[in-house]
Amino acid sequence: MDFAARLTQLRHDLHRHPELGLAETRTKAVVAAHLRDLGIEVHEGAGVVGVLRAGSGNRAIGLRADMDALPITETTSHDHVSTTPGVMHACGHDGHMTMLLGAAEELARAADFDGTVVFLFQPAEEHGLGARAMIDEGVLERFPIDEVYAIHNLPGAPLGHVSTRPGLICNSETLFQIDITGQGGHASMPQAGVDAITVGAEMVTALQTVVARKLAPASGAVISVTEFLTDGQRNVLPGHATLKGDFRARAPQDRAEIQRFMEQIARGVAAAHGVRVAVDFDTQFVETMNAPEPAQAVCRAARAAGLEAEGNREPMSFSEDFAHFTVAVPGCFLLMGNGTEGAHAQPLHATDYDFNDALLPIGAAFWAALVRDRLPQRKD
Repeated sequence: MDFAARLTQLRHDLHRHPELGLAETRTKAVVAAHLRDLGIEVHEGAGVVGVLRAGSGNRAIGLRADMDALPITETTSHDHVSTTPGVMHACGHDGHMTMLLGAAEELARAADFDGTVVFLFQPAEEHGLGARAMIDEGVLERFPIDEVYAIHNLPGAPLGHVSTRPGLICNSETLFQIDITGQGGHASMPQAGVDAITVGAEMVTALQTVVARKLAPASGAVISVTEFLTDGQRNVLPGHATLKGDFRARAPQDRAEIQRFMEQIARGVAAAHGVRVAVDFDTQFVETMNAPEPAQAVCRAARAAGLEAEGNREPMSFSEDFAHFTVAVPGCFLLMGNGTEGAHAQPLHATDYDFNDALLPIGAAFWAALVRDRLPQRKD
């Protein structure tokens, strides 16, 4: 079986057996076994770390792939559909792992670089917990690296097209919860209390003015109320309501301002109606920032691998917990086109999305080219 076919077989196996964040038991075992079969030093903890040394150089780079799936029911009809009800690889992490394992095979076979490659297979990216879990466990102290890199596939972009940028590449994400306590009552007598649903509805509308009127037009911020929960019934006005959602920002100062304005609006609307309110925020993903030299190296490596590369793309509105690695170590997050047709062009997290198997050897070759760009060639 040739290289591309073996990668496809591996990816399909990972796709059939998806696991949610911090529960990637089988996935970790498959990854670790594959690395060991290649003769690569393996360490298991929150994630899986592979260490490949060649020559005597003291430079080291980290290459990261995420492992977790999503709580989504797959609706595709291909022959590698998820066998776990309600769970699927709807973001392509099965492909990310496979590309990196393919690169590990190529690099272990050639060993034509001088230094160390640290393969970082990270759990729980989707909820922003995995990178911190590995860092808190001491992965960067145990396996020091000079730079760190990560790939995410991009549906709808031409196959293998690489794009990145120096500076901000992905937004932060802050979760919020607003709890409203009013006075419920009979639906036929609203004047007897202050129903929380009316107050909550006013808050939902008012919160949209933060982006529209309080931030610069090009801020790139987004506020989304995603849940509206009450204790009302068909003839019972609710006394309690909870709004949940998230906001995205492109700069720490915008993140702080959005939080301040949201709390100001929530408390102001609550005061106007005479109800109590509690507001909580939790920033799980900080902004992902690419260092200039790693971003340039990504474009060089892409072209060396025969790929088109764009070095100043627009930032992505989604968030990435790879950001926690780039806070600690200079690095670069890049996008790689997943194709423009069918399931390969469906949005990330769609029930009918699928990673493009044709991208597997392309991604593996890119990773190998990047290592050869960042680590000197062996002289012996």
